[in-house]
Amino acid sequence: MLLPGGGLGMNSMMDDMNLIQQAQRHHLVVRELGEEIDLEIGPGDDDPAFANTPLIGGPPREPSAEDHDESKNMVMVSQLPSDDQDMSKGQPVKRKKKVVKRWREEWADTYKWAYVDVKEGTARIFCSVCREYGRKHRRNPYGNEGSRNMQMSALEEHNNSLLHKEALRLQMASKDKIIADKPIYVKALMSKTAGSIVEAALKRDPHEVEFIQSLQEVVHALERVIAKNSHYVSIMERLLEPERMIVFRVPWVDDRGETNVNRGFRVQFNQALGPCRGGFRFHPSMTLSITKFLGFEQTLKNALSPYKIGGAAGGSDFDPKGKSDNEVMRFCQSFMNEMYRYLGIDKDLPSEEMGVGTREMGYLFGQYRRLAGHFQVPETPGSFTGPRIFWSGSSLRTEATGYGLVFFAQLLLADLNKDFKGLRCVVSGSGKIALHVLEKLIAYGALPITVSDSKGYLVDEEGFDYMKISFLREIKAQNRSLRDYSKTYARSKYYDEAKPWTERCDVAFPCATQNEIDQSDAISLVNSGCRILVEGSNMPCTPDAVDILRKANVLIAPAVAAGAGGQVVAGEFELNHECNSVNWSPEDFESKLQEAMKQTYQRSLKAAADFGYQKESPEALVHGAIISAFLTLAQAMTDQGCV
Repeated sequence: MLLPGGGLGMNSMMDDMNLIQQAQRHHLVVRELGEEIDLEIGPGDDDPAFANTPLIGGPPREPSAEDHDESKNMVMVSQLPSDDQDMSKGQPVKRKKKVVKRWREEWADTYKWAYVDVKEGTARIFCSVCREYGRKHRRNPYGNEGSRNMQMSALEEHNNSLLHKEALRLQMASKDKIIADKPIYVKALMSKTAGSIVEAALKRDPHEVEFIQSLQEVVHALERVIAKNSHYVSIMERLLEPERMIVFRVPWVDDRGETNVNRGFRVQFNQALGPCRGGFRFHPSMTLSITKFLGFEQTLKNALSPYKIGGAAGGSDFDPKGKSDNEVMRFCQSFMNEMYRYLGIDKDLPSEEMGVGTREMGYLFGQYRRLAGHFQVPETPGSFTGPRIFWSGSSLRTEATGYGLVFFAQLLLADLNKDFKGLRCVVSGSGKIALHVLEKLIAYGALPITVSDSKGYLVDEEGFDYMKISFLREIKAQNRSLRDYSKTYARSKYYDEAKPWTERCDVAFPCATQNEIDQSDAISLVNSGCRILVEGSNMPCTPDAVDILRKANVLIAPAVAAGAGGQVVAGEFELNHECNSVNWSPEDFESKLQEAMKQTYQRSLKAAADFGYQKESPEALVHGAIISAFLTLAQAMTDQGCV
């Protein structure tokens, strides 16, 4: 299913309709791993040999729907010829020099205004604006001037042409007609019923790319469940609509005395199982779509845990980086001025997430205490599930999420008759979760070799140890770059504007943010020898990346299950009266956490087996975790009626 992205702002309505109809006729073809396409750009129609020279060869294949590009035009590609040299065999010598370039995967987003179609039995490259090919498509449809440098590649020539610049101008002029700022990947579903659920969500929230991506993965995992019981369709429709969405203004004053305004969010997604629990995220990219996606994922995590609680998420597009303590305090106090009335032990308890640490949670709780008029809610010291011992019950709160990921991965390895000893592990991110993953990997005898930040990644081939992790924490606490690590440990190296997925590894732990692993990263992971991927962040892989990993039989430990250990289980321990009255030792806490992760792992595998997924399948844990969580939620929602 391909969604046309709307008109380009052409002068005629008929041109728009023709362009959309033409886009609908074409289809994207799924490429194999590492596949490339040769594009032969001849001198033009003035050369007799050009018309009989096939640009792209290869047998036709079944179409597969993929995402349309952000300019709302289709980029169409065809199959790789079986032999690159077959393209040149039997061709007459041309008088003009031809340009042969490789169509690489990374060019697709840049080459926005082209598609491939068959003209008189030959595949040609067409311009999406003027719908011409060859030299014709390089001419400006509003004049006769065109690009003169015939040695340029088709990509460079077209992007520098007046046609392309005019198309960009038209795109900007028709900006209000664009449906979404980002491409929405629509996954092919076997069931019409499942497809109708996704279609309804697309019609209701066409802008919410992250949320739609998340729900598609869930609906795909639930296809067999829905097929067995049609009652679950109405349950799913209710589940996908949050119980409460709060969006509000957050004004605050910086150190220069200037007024700033940010937007605050809190989505209390589902409370069928109990009061909401979920994180606060402060990051410039924060939107309602991301908040809904995080709340949806948290609802499933909480339903899968042994401790039944509801799911929520929230935060702001405020960026705490580079802000003084006073600025962060003023923002947090303003944020809580609106948020406090929705929080409480029987309503919603927040925890820290990206951009929210001990400093931010302390300021938030302080303002909550001031506004609520008390420090203690019934039977629970404090009211946030944060890391401070004096207002929360567990001294291991921050370690629990990272440790839980490693415990879950250990269970997966044990079923394969393996353990962590000597395994090379790549980790992305350098926050709380990532550094605690490193700690527990070292304890299990693994060799963690990477961490990353927004600017690049750091690799230490000797592996990190506890002293090096302590140094990393010092660097992060001082808001310094990971490059500084290389100044102390000369054998390490920092790579700018790169990701760690090209490093040779056995297990990968993406712990940074959503969609951090795209299609090319997934190919790199497969080629690097990765056999297990443990999701430390919510939805770290794009749909294309997931497809590649599954085809390569890489086992995926989903964040819904693997990430449930820390934020959910530790948060519930803090809220449990027994836990608050007993001072848990690290050994006791880890024992409880390991048991909870074991239960989660076994529930996921059992649910997968009940619906026909083999234990060895790369989809088993992902689908099993979602099925188990959904069935728990569905039962509670059914028991409580239509509310």
